[in-house]
Amino acid sequence: MAMSADTAPPMRWRSLTVAWGLTVVWGLLILRLLQIQGWQREQFTRRATRQQQSFEIVPARPGDLVDRRGRLLATTVSVQSLFLDPQAVSDPLATALALEAAIGIPADTLQERILNAQDKRFLWIKRRLTDDEVNRILIARLPRTEWGFRSEFQREYPQGALAGHILGWRDIDGMPHGGVEESLHSRLIGTPGRRPIVRDSRGFVIAIDGEQSEPATPGENIQLSIDTVTQLHVERQLDKLMEQHRPHGACAVVLDPWSGEVLAMASRPAFNPTQPDQAPPNSWRNLAIQAAYEPGSTFKPLIVAGALDEGVIRNDESFHCGHGVYRMGPRVLHDHHRYGSLTVKEILVKSSNVGMARIGERMTNTRLEHVARQLGFGRRTGIELPGELPGTLHPIEEWTIYSTGSIPMGQELTATPLQLLAAHGALANGGHWVTPHLTLSRPGTGSSSNVLSTEVFGHESARWVVQEAMTDVVLRGTGTKARIDEYPLFGKTGTSQKIEPNGKYSHTRHVSSFVCGAPVIAPRVVVIVTVDEPTSAGSDYGGIVAAPVAAEIVREVLPYMQVPTRISDRRP
Repeated sequence: MAMSADTAPPMRWRSLTVAWGLTVVWGLLILRLLQIQGWQREQFTRRATRQQQSFEIVPARPGDLVDRRGRLLATTVSVQSLFLDPQAVSDPLATALALEAAIGIPADTLQERILNAQDKRFLWIKRRLTDDEVNRILIARLPRTEWGFRSEFQREYPQGALAGHILGWRDIDGMPHGGVEESLHSRLIGTPGRRPIVRDSRGFVIAIDGEQSEPATPGENIQLSIDTVTQLHVERQLDKLMEQHRPHGACAVVLDPWSGEVLAMASRPAFNPTQPDQAPPNSWRNLAIQAAYEPGSTFKPLIVAGALDEGVIRNDESFHCGHGVYRMGPRVLHDHHRYGSLTVKEILVKSSNVGMARIGERMTNTRLEHVARQLGFGRRTGIELPGELPGTLHPIEEWTIYSTGSIPMGQELTATPLQLLAAHGALANGGHWVTPHLTLSRPGTGSSSNVLSTEVFGHESARWVVQEAMTDVVLRGTGTKARIDEYPLFGKTGTSQKIEPNGKYSHTRHVSSFVCGAPVIAPRVVVIVTVDEPTSAGSDYGGIVAAPVAAEIVREVLPYMQVPTRISDRRP
């Protein structure tokens, strides 16, 4: 049927309207494309990049730890860790089976982990891979969109279990636990960097802007005062002691009395920083700084030196020891033997409690407290290790007539082995208390930081106690089992009673100790060995349990330090 003249114009107008509309729409689209691709291309590119760009932290490599001779104690290596993109894994079972053969994790465990993380784009599978594991993963030829490697730092301890309590350890995330790893963390850790990265819609990195990257600053390499060979000698001797006497614990420290540098420090039970997950629960405590006990007779030489300095006694006078019984007010003191008159030297050589109590009466509580305080008892030494105990030294207001007799015998106060050794270091070097420390001086500084030297004894008082009294303790007193042919030693034994839960002294539980130094003239080292509750049959006296071990340490360490022996001196 032919279109009438009346209907034609409206049809044409509708067609023209649609055509113009389409033309306008296409025109607007073209203009928008020109805007995006032309006039404002850079602006939109920057906006898109900002939406896809983020900053990735670049970890800093922790610094190394080396011993005094530069031997490596702790270092950091770069290793690969494996991750998956759970949303990209098309066949969780197949992926799990392939990885089981590569890294040894059961397939059912891997499959469950993948399925439980289906809503995530990142899942750690195994961190800190070995080289063999990396190669097996590559051979497995998993779909490349499913997985990836990420470089991470891993702390390694080339000496194994050696010096574990000094070093501490770092966990899988690089966080420090114990030792200098923890106390020096701020120096070791370095400063992280950062770099801008651009990811695609799936979250994969497609570009790294190197120009805007901020590189990480590695941590500081730190040199410790310990010597690996000396440390090894000490640890071997402690292991023999543990096997022979089966104590609850033991520790030993070797100190340079002039500089305060710790040459070795070991504690048993021990742990291996390379395998911290296998450490027994009682192995974490470093007994050298985290066990405080009454020092007992090892404290006596310090009081004698203080009394000589104060002028309240002379080194040539004698005290009557009441044939082993002496009353101080309401208290009756006893010696192990019925001693009569003893010189000051003999009081130390025979370790007379009565003789020390009579010296305590000359000193009075005020002077006794002063000597103990200036020797550092009741406060931390400041060594660069976490968890150091301060020991206990009660305020003078709490002292009584019992204190007058107890303090000179090494009772009524507690100290760590390191505190006691630092005090004896002051005797050995002629009268100066020096801060014990583990770090050597930084290049250009000339000295270790925070190391103090304080005069606490007069030179002559310290010399007499070491060269006369404590030398005789080893030659003919309670420390004769520390006598060795190679070197003259000075020392003092100690056997302190532990406190029972009822507050009374135990008659069966003791801490045995021996502190010594060598050579007698210009000593190069002072050593302490402390044994907590030896349980094997036989004596638990410090002169029997601890003295021979300390002497063996001296016998092994001084030749290594090239100190001439008496035997070599006699050769023509």
